[in-house]
Amino acid sequence: MKFKSPYIVFSAPSGGGKTTIVKMLHKKYPQTVISVSATTRPKRPGERDGVDYYFLTREEFERKIKEGKFLEYEEVHGNYYGTLKEVVDNHVRDDRVVLFDIDVNGALSIKKHYPNAILIFIKPPSEEVLVERLKKRHTETEESIRRRLQRLPYEYEQAKKFDYVVVNDDLEQTLKQVEEIILEND
Repeated sequence: MKFKSPYIVFSAPSGGGKTTIVKMLHKKYPQTVISVSATTRPKRPGERDGVDYYFLTREEFERKIKEGKFLEYEEVHGNYYGTLKEVVDNHVRDDRVVLFDIDVNGALSIKKHYPNAILIFIKPPSEEVLVERLKKRHTETEESIRRRLQRLPYEYEQAKKFDYVVVNDDLEQTLKQVEEIILEND
């Protein structure tokens, strides 16, 4: 199966389904690899360096920022998160297709580095469905759900800059639609 680009970028509001879609694509297409971010946050039990994240000290991360080593990075809750250009370039050199599961700002930054990247925004069918999905996770407090919803207008505004917006109402249909976007027609 041939992909239209070696860079496939997914963004969505939290609970939109992007991580599920990325994992399904990775399982179905062995030539794909899921981009692993670098972070300064402490390693959690069971996490492995280079698998879950590339764990860097704050000093290492800031040095790499100065050296222009990141495609994108952001500071969230006092920790840095970012995508290392060298890691992505190595995957593409090895004929891998890189799947990114990233926020809207990171996605737009990746598009600047790789104009042939395909940006896909996964949109929930409604705010009510999104809230329902977040509550089903049992990992979100009412406060964190409220914060995530406050970010929706900004994310939807940024989504207008993406190549595609796909409404994730039915996962199977959404996956089919995504495959039509990213795969060459035989």
